[in-house]
Amino acid sequence: MWLLAPLPFLLHGLGMVADEAWFHRRRGLPIWERLGHPLDTLTVLACYWMALALPATRSGLIAYLAASAFSCVFITKDEWVHARHCTGGEMWLHAFLFVMHPLLLGLAGAWRFAPVIGALPEAAQAPDPAHAFFGTFLMGQTALVGAFLCYQLLYWNGPWKPALPATP
Repeated sequence: MWLLAPLPFLLHGLGMVADEAWFHRRRGLPIWERLGHPLDTLTVLACYWMALALPATRSGLIAYLAASAFSCVFITKDEWVHARHCTGGEMWLHAFLFVMHPLLLGLAGAWRFAPVIGALPEAAQAPDPAHAFFGTFLMGQTALVGAFLCYQLLYWNGPWKPALPATP
């Protein structure tokens, strides 16, 4: 399972690149998105960091679930405004990304907290190269999300930020 677990992350990443490179650059981002999108990314980064750093304990699991639930709800905050500014294609892509979001957080959480929820019997808790591979992948994913957060903050909010197109 852990060898295939990166696939949803890669699909989600392609969706994020399409959203950013095609839709956002084409229409520009108003201030609420220039600030809101980095905050969305920050909630994801916090969850990935927690999956990597928290101990695999019941309290760690509860904290992770709370942060993941918050992130899943928080990322939807702009959709009522997106409905006025986005094309149908961008709205579809957002729906795809929203569906993928809890899956990614669930995989990261399962990787860390499976022993706590009893998903692994004692015998299966021996070192597993595929499990270790996914941990390394998750570290790389966390670094990529952190880099994307820096990009969002600098590109869309720096002194060279692109001008907004005329609003219809």
